[in-house]
Amino acid sequence: MKTVINVVLTICVAALLYICYGSIMEPIHFQKEKAAREKAVIARLIDIRNAQMEYRSAHNGKFTACFDSLIAFVKTAKRPYIIKKGILTDDQLGKGLTEEKAVQIIEKAKETGNWQKVKEAGLNDFRRDTLWVAIKDTLFGKGFNADSLPFIPYGKGARFELETRTDSTYSGMPLYLFQAQAAFDTFLNDLNRQQLNALKATCEKENKYAGLRVGDIEQPNNNAGNWE
Repeated sequence: MKTVINVVLTICVAALLYICYGSIMEPIHFQKEKAAREKAVIARLIDIRNAQMEYRSAHNGKFTACFDSLIAFVKTAKRPYIIKKGILTDDQLGKGLTEEKAVQIIEKAKETGNWQKVKEAGLNDFRRDTLWVAIKDTLFGKGFNADSLPFIPYGKGARFELETRTDSTYSGMPLYLFQAQAAFDTFLNDLNRQQLNALKATCEKENKYAGLRVGDIEQPNNNAGNWE
C-alpha cells in the first residue's frame, strides 16, 4: 500500500512539475514565435509601402487599393537612373551655364553632328545620360516575387487588407492616404490561444490596432508602420 501511495505521489509531483514548466515556457515560446512572425510580416509590409511610394510617384500622388494593379506596376515599371560624368566649373557657372543648358547643348550636337559649341563651352568631358531600369530589380532586388505582395506570412493564404482614401488639406489640396494591415489573428492564430487573447486585450485596452499596419487612412502619418 505504501508503495502505491509513493507511486501516486511521484506521478502527481511529475504532473505538477510539467504544468509549472508549461506555464513558464509557454509565454516564452509565444513571444519568441511572435517576434519571428512579426519580422516576416513587417518585411512584407515594408515591401508594400515601397511599392506604393513608387506607384504614387508615377500616378500623380495617388495610391492604389488593388493589389493586382500594384503587382502589375512592380513587374513593369521603370525608373530613370542618371549616369553623371564631369562637373561644371566655377567659370562655367559664372557664365550662366547650368546642367540643364549643358545637356541641351550636348543633345543638340548629337542631333546635328556639329560639336563645335560643345567644345566652345568646354563640355567635351561632360555627360548626363539617362538609363531606365526596372523597379522590380532596383527596389526589391533580383529574384523578388511581386506576386507575393498580397499574402501575409504565416497567414495560410490570407491577404493583407489594403485601403486608400482621398482627403484634402486645409488649403484645399488633395491628400492621398493608404494603409495595409494584418490582424494578429491571421498570423498568430495557431499559437497559444490564451496568450493571443491576452495580446489582443492589451491592444484593445490601449486603443491600438490588434495587428501590424503600415500607413493610415484616418490621418496622415507619413506612411509609418505601427511598429516604428
